[in-house]
Amino acid sequence: MHLTPSIRRRHALTLVAGLLGGAIAPPVMAQDFPSRTIKLVVPFAAGGPADVVAREFGQKLGAELAQSVVIENQGGGAGVTALGTVARADADGHTLLFAASGNIVLQPQLTNAGGAELVAKLSPVSLVSTSPHVLVVSSKLPVRSLEEFVAHARGHPGELSYGSAGVGGVAHLGMAYLEALTGTRMVHVPYRGTAGAVNDLASGRVHALFSSYPSLQGVIEKGLVRPLGMTARTESGPAAKLPVIASVVPQFEYTTWYGLYAPAGTPQAAVRRLNAAVRKVATDASLRDKLSVQGVEMAASSPSELQDLAKRDAQKWAEVIKRANIKLD
Repeated sequence: MHLTPSIRRRHALTLVAGLLGGAIAPPVMAQDFPSRTIKLVVPFAAGGPADVVAREFGQKLGAELAQSVVIENQGGGAGVTALGTVARADADGHTLLFAASGNIVLQPQLTNAGGAELVAKLSPVSLVSTSPHVLVVSSKLPVRSLEEFVAHARGHPGELSYGSAGVGGVAHLGMAYLEALTGTRMVHVPYRGTAGAVNDLASGRVHALFSSYPSLQGVIEKGLVRPLGMTARTESGPAAKLPVIASVVPQFEYTTWYGLYAPAGTPQAAVRRLNAAVRKVATDASLRDKLSVQGVEMAASSPSELQDLAKRDAQKWAEVIKRANIKLD
């Protein structure tokens, strides 16, 4: 029988495929991942709240994955440096981003530094934790409840000031959000970090502040500042006994959160393996207890749930940013 060249080529390809069989490299399988040390990039300097949570989380994640997890701090640049490192990394799940909500939701809206393009090159893996903020006022201010604070601010427009860890941060936007919902007007005083803002709050130089409970606990216990409420319900930690601001100001609610992200294109098998590991870590009792005293609640989600959370937050803060005309550059 005479075989045409095209038929001979098909026969040859069939023969090669049959001989190779299982030798053709399969896609990444969950049981093959991870195959080496995982690098967890943190967009903040060492020693801060994000770094503390990342290190505790990373240690448990490494144990669950039976691989070392190395923390790499890349602070500064509004998180752009860290986002770029992960966005450009090999999409194999061995380089991950421990992102704060501000890195994913706020920075792209506030600056032209390239954050939006970098976020688009990341794939969500899972939510890691959530944490409400606490509203505190200087003890020198003659108010003892959230209702009194709102009434005082309304009665003294432009006379009260509030601090934050910097322009465009969640604490800044949170107060702008509260102003919008209560019809109040206060003066924003930005600081280079939370410590300076807390010190001036305690001395009475500024009147109010949103921040995490751990950063405020010392001055609260000394009676230098007065906690009035928290931005969302929490079941653990010392802030749990405080009233929720939404009970006085309807619609007001927000949390800060950390999420785990991988480079876009990471195989789904690796993403599923990572997601399953995060879910297991989130139930670790010792980790939950250790972080709850800092006002941090461990959480986990599907990749799509994290994506939806980021979209909802982006829409909420976009309205606040536009109304308050907040810009970083």
